[in-house]
Amino acid sequence: MHADNPFLERQLIENSYEHIKHYSDRMKKDAHPVWLNRFAKLISGATFILIFIGGLVTSTGSGLSVPDWPTTFGHFMFSYPLSGMVGGILYEHGHRMVASTVGFLTVILTAWVWLREERKWMKWLTTVGLVTVIIQGILGGITVLYRLPTAISVSHGCLAQAFFMLTIALSVFTSRQWLAEAPKSKDKSKLGIFNLAVATTCIVYIQLILGAVMRHTGAGLAIPDFPLAFGKIIPPLETQAVAIHFLHRVWAVVVIASVILTVTQIIRHHREKKMFVKLAVVLSLALMLQVTLAAFTIWTQKAFIPTTAHVATGAFILATSLLISLRAYSSLQHGEHATQHKTIFNPISAS
Repeated sequence: MHADNPFLERQLIENSYEHIKHYSDRMKKDAHPVWLNRFAKLISGATFILIFIGGLVTSTGSGLSVPDWPTTFGHFMFSYPLSGMVGGILYEHGHRMVASTVGFLTVILTAWVWLREERKWMKWLTTVGLVTVIIQGILGGITVLYRLPTAISVSHGCLAQAFFMLTIALSVFTSRQWLAEAPKSKDKSKLGIFNLAVATTCIVYIQLILGAVMRHTGAGLAIPDFPLAFGKIIPPLETQAVAIHFLHRVWAVVVIASVILTVTQIIRHHREKKMFVKLAVVLSLALMLQVTLAAFTIWTQKAFIPTTAHVATGAFILATSLLISLRAYSSLQHGEHATQHKTIFNPISAS
């Protein structure tokens, strides 16, 4: 009906073009945090696999199957023939290849964040992650070159768990929920969950340190029975190995108590929050699995499957507890009414 009004037609076309361009730009800005978050999650998953393979290397005694570093029997790491990857070499060389991949992905993530992120603390946090993974690689090399020194091996294992926590945090910090605009009022009802979850995360991490010490000092079977210890509740602490092993068991009781308190807090006071309930269920199931694996590790005389699964499940419990902590902190800051995803990447609200 506007055939006789060319000016109006041109105006409509220009307005349509501007609208399409505006929508396209908005979609691009929305896509950025989505893909960044997916990439951060990819690194978290790869790091978990790396921890599992690292546990497999220790459980199978393959740490020195490849005696040189950074080369593999004189070969560049990624040019080593697949035909030579047998036995312990498969585990150790595979561990190095996955570790290198995680390091390469971390470099990409760091560059991505520095180029596109506006939050300065995120830039420095990813830089800390990059430095951590570099140090981790160096520690892995020193572990081989100096023939598995206990202090370095333990540090290598503990730093791996710390880096895993960092990747989990980055995955949360780049999520849409975290980026949602915070309302004026804070939801203080999450303070109890936050405090308990943070305490549980610290307690679990201490347990992983004790586990690393036990594994790398050869104290894994210092107490050969379970659930008792030499047929008693408290064994005779006559050797360092027995003391280390028993301390690991005692601290496991602390972990169990802390997890039960956290889960109980969620179920009693926040059962209507599906996200927290799901995480509480996952944490509970992981804890039960972990205790079962601990028992089978002893009963099977440290068979490599339950032993390695025990290490990986410990990391999973740590990550789940950290997730509860971060989500509780996000709810504490954002409240329950942060429904409009008006992020720093997409400052243009829908019209």
